[in-house]
Amino acid sequence: MESVIDIQGLSLSFTRDGQTNLILDRLDLTVARGEFLAIVGASGVGKSTLLRVLAGLAKPSAGAARIHARDPNKRAVALVFQDARLLPWRRVISNVAFGLERLGLSRAERLARAQAMLDLVGLGALARRWPHQLSGGQRQRVALARALAVEPDILLMDEPFSALDAITRETLQDEILRIWRATGKTILFVTHDIDEATYLADRVVVLAGSPGRVVAEHRIAAARPRARKDASLAATAESLRSGLSQEAIIDGAAI
Repeated sequence: MESVIDIQGLSLSFTRDGQTNLILDRLDLTVARGEFLAIVGASGVGKSTLLRVLAGLAKPSAGAARIHARDPNKRAVALVFQDARLLPWRRVISNVAFGLERLGLSRAERLARAQAMLDLVGLGALARRWPHQLSGGQRQRVALARALAVEPDILLMDEPFSALDAITRETLQDEILRIWRATGKTILFVTHDIDEATYLADRVVVLAGSPGRVVAEHRIAAARPRARKDASLAATAESLRSGLSQEAIIDGAAI
């Protein structure tokens, strides 16, 4: 299977007050094109840091993270954060079009693509609203539309649904699966919610330790579309919880 991300011996450290802290230690990971990969682990283990490296927002201290983009003229990755980070002085459609402003597109082309992405996430009718007029779930959909508008090969999602209520969260989980199937994007999805990881992903990678390292991975065998109460998903989730609990005991971390 064709790989879109190859991570080899990736380490990252930072120095503060003369002391060097190692955050990630010799990570090796390959992600297949079109794969939905979930990353789970305790707080502070380096999950978000890994996404930042892949997004070009942090530089590794050693090793490499190579992204094999299909089109060098397009953005290889786009990052969706835990909070939507919308610009309050821009209407919804203008927020989605924001990332297109440096691509040499005309205003009409930018707005047309932004409208298409809003249609894709189910918010086409709200294009002229302001961010403060949206619910939390709607704001996250706008953030997702903004990321998709730049047509990335890879969508990085950093706990995007963690601040939402349970009903909205499940709705958006199903939405991201629908969009994944419709677009064929590769998705790396960071979450603390193990049930969310097993429901969404083709494969779940576990980071643990201090510094963080890959300690396990589970391929999710349940057929799609999945049922949330599927017994095999529950068994996989329980196995992941058990493994994370043991790592927490060993490292003194908090899940």
